[in-house]
Amino acid sequence: MSEIAGEPLKQTPLNAIHRALGAKMVDFGGWDMPVHYSGIIDEHNTVRNAVGIFDVSHMGEIEIRGPEALALIDFLTPNAASKLKDGQAQYSALLYEHGGFVDDILVHKVSAHHYFLCVNASNQDKDYAHIREHNTFQAEVEFASARYALLAVQGPHAPSVVRKLADVDLTPVRYYHFVDGSVGGVPARIARTGYTGELGFELYVAAEEAVRVWNAVLDAGAEFGIKPAGLGARNTLRLEAAMALYGHEITASLTPLEAGLERIVKFEKGNFLGRKALLEQHERGVHRLLTGFEMTGRGIGRDGYEIMIGGAPAGWVTSGGPSPTLGRNIGMCYLPVAHTRPGENIQVMIRNQPVEAVTRPMPFYKRAN
Repeated sequence: MSEIAGEPLKQTPLNAIHRALGAKMVDFGGWDMPVHYSGIIDEHNTVRNAVGIFDVSHMGEIEIRGPEALALIDFLTPNAASKLKDGQAQYSALLYEHGGFVDDILVHKVSAHHYFLCVNASNQDKDYAHIREHNTFQAEVEFASARYALLAVQGPHAPSVVRKLADVDLTPVRYYHFVDGSVGGVPARIARTGYTGELGFELYVAAEEAVRVWNAVLDAGAEFGIKPAGLGARNTLRLEAAMALYGHEITASLTPLEAGLERIVKFEKGNFLGRKALLEQHERGVHRLLTGFEMTGRGIGRDGYEIMIGGAPAGWVTSGGPSPTLGRNIGMCYLPVAHTRPGENIQVMIRNQPVEAVTRPMPFYKRAN
């Protein structure tokens, strides 16, 4: 078994399945995860044009219950959780007092006294501790990650695949909504969410039922050309859709206003952790913004590469690589606000040489309705 710092890597309930399928496994934040099966480009194109299934059971789940569950959520997150209806999900964040990210999260409202959070794998322990630290409300906080497996079925044919297996009507389930039912006879939380820019569902099931549901989805999707997809394709898909990744576009030293996520900051709702710092930043204006770019010279702008403007350091690449859908080398970077308009010429330092690029609007890819 692979190890990190002398400790065995964590495994999802589907680890043996991935190995039996011949997946290339990698250490991903202390987890033994599949980076690809048939190849990143093949899996990427399958999700864009047909349907793929991802094992994302390394993600974390935290449940908050009690008469003041909403009060705790509303204090911890900048978005307006009070606007959620039962069965609705919301992209949000946990913030520090200075406005930087603890994590970006999904908040699901199960009922008035029950909220279900999906958090990033590498942050789940930190997130749980952060929530517990600030829980001065009548709310119970449960670290529930071990109870759940999470499968993402994504692509144009994903709804057809999941509908074949679900015991509830999924037609009225809109984007960022969910329903509790069963999939392939297994109780599941069926959420119309994803990290690919495509149609799809994310299925939360009991960890011990993960293999059963995985196999049922593959069987149901066979007629649509379904394939298992790994973290490599998940990354290229989310890059094309310009979806933020913790540790890249968002960190403890970056705020939602800088990351182009002002839509999740609702100052009007009243006090929340980080509000004062964000309000001050909003009033004085941000100095840097997350910006899209496309390479016009020969080269790929990789994560962490320096950006130059007029021969002077100006920013850095947060995520970058080839776009299988567009056939171009794209990326996201932080730049001074004055240089973030589409069409600005910039240079990416590749092997100590400046290579030409140009700023582009985001997302780079948007699914046609």
